[in-house]
Amino acid sequence: MSSRRIPVALTIAGSDSGGGAGIQADLKTFAAMGVHGTSAITSLTAQNTREVRSVHDLPPEFVALQIEVVADDLGVDAAKTGMLSSAPIISAVARTVKRYGFPLVVDPVMIAKSGARLLREDAVEILKRELIPLAKIVTPNRMEAEALLGVKIDSVERAREAAQMLVDVYGCEAAIVKGGHIEGEHAVDILYYRGSFYEFKSLRVQTKNTHGTGCGFSAAIAAGIAKGKNLVDAVSSAKDFITTAIEYGLDVGSGHGPINPAAYIYIPAERYRVLENVERAVELLLKNDRVVAKVVPEVGMNIGMSIDPLYARTPLDVAAIPGRITRYRDGIMVKSKPEFGVSKHIANAILTMIRVYPEYRAAANMAYSEKLVEIAESIGLTTAYFDRREEPESIKLVEGATIKWGIEHTLKRTGKPVDIIYDFGDVGKEPVMRVFGGDAVDVARKIIAIANKQ
Repeated sequence: MSSRRIPVALTIAGSDSGGGAGIQADLKTFAAMGVHGTSAITSLTAQNTREVRSVHDLPPEFVALQIEVVADDLGVDAAKTGMLSSAPIISAVARTVKRYGFPLVVDPVMIAKSGARLLREDAVEILKRELIPLAKIVTPNRMEAEALLGVKIDSVERAREAAQMLVDVYGCEAAIVKGGHIEGEHAVDILYYRGSFYEFKSLRVQTKNTHGTGCGFSAAIAAGIAKGKNLVDAVSSAKDFITTAIEYGLDVGSGHGPINPAAYIYIPAERYRVLENVERAVELLLKNDRVVAKVVPEVGMNIGMSIDPLYARTPLDVAAIPGRITRYRDGIMVKSKPEFGVSKHIANAILTMIRVYPEYRAAANMAYSEKLVEIAESIGLTTAYFDRREEPESIKLVEGATIKWGIEHTLKRTGKPVDIIYDFGDVGKEPVMRVFGGDAVDVARKIIAIANKQ
């Protein structure tokens, strides 16, 4: 029985010992985009988020040999180049790529994020003459395009002109001038391909953690090509990929932290896992509905859980029950399956908690009474409270701000995480106990344990 062959992508680039750029970023990107990643290392760098301390080039013939052995055995559906620091390495790569004829994405890496030069002056001319003409697409940022063309690029319109110039001057099939270094609210990338312009726009992400952006973007384009996408679709999916990778960049090191290629697949996987967990929690509550009904507050109960705190930003990242859980006869009624973004109150409680204690990713509200607090404490759960009467007037005027203030106020006072944070209510506000846990199932079990002791 034959199995479907997975597409193979090849990165021809330098190694970043800090793991943020180069082949490390490329291989992570290939994995996230669903292709098998292979590599031909051109240079070893001693590098971190702050600096490139040293570069050691591999012999050009050995770089070529790495490409050959991959192409001869696995085949190459698409490749990309990154750091090619010397003229002999560029020439060796160009000769080998030309011999095999696979589609090539050229990322003309010249300067590291730290400012260190990664392409020697004498190599620039070889890059222009021997490698760029072989490219299906070349992917310079503003500064790289300026260096290749000798023109100033300070607007989207100039970027359009530069993209066409790259194709006309060097004979590559397509060129995209990236807009990350061009001022404006949006990052606008301009693609010129077969006589037409295409614009790819995203909101600019304000972050210093952008190390590896160019590598990840060009690798994602190569992955798309390897999977058989046309060039425009490959660039479009790469734009979505890199925007997510930048938005969820990793805050490691003291310089420019790396992008996060895993975010592209991890977030959807997390959302699935969270929905599944909340569903299991609801099943537990329904199995014990007669006792649970006794602790459902008048406003109804809800139970929710956030995706991994590394990725949780807004209530849209918290799943809960639309329409809440209500009492029905002697039990409870759950009107719908869990969804994301349907409960601002539970979401705000969870998002506030995980900023301080990220291990507490889930919460539910239940009825308050002194007896229920005593029961919770008797079975080993920790409790704390806040008094809405102490809430500043400025907070009361903001819709939804009370929960955030109350939980922050409580955690600051206790100096430790607690299982339950309750309040005594206020005019028109029912007193409520908020139960926190590692996940929704954990929260459901705590609620059932309390309810069973009534």
